[in-house]
Amino acid sequence: MRVAMIGAGYVGLVSGACFAEFGVDVCVVDTEVSKVEALRAGRIPIYEPGLDKLVAENVRDGRLSFTTDLAEAMEGADAVFLAVGTPSRRGDGHADLTYVFA
Repeated sequence: MRVAMIGAGYVGLVSGACFAEFGVDVCVVDTEVSKVEALRAGRIPIYEPGLDKLVAENVRDGRLSFTTDLAEAMEGADAVFLAVGTPSRRGDGHADLTYVFA
């Protein structure tokens, strides 16, 4: 099975790494070039206990990869997960879906 994870933040990166640990091939895509470059170099931009080891092992084993190219991430994907920010709007508390529709 192949999964495309859109978003390499707290939710996308952790979820992608966990899916990979379960044997799923995961391609995590993000628009932030510096974040993807850091992940490819083994630098984890967030703190989550054990995440650095989990990412390193699954990258090494070929189950986890990172890209800025949406088409590359989607190629052959059996499932797609959106893990992008939906911050609450000021005043009314509604979710800002700007990143979902981007």
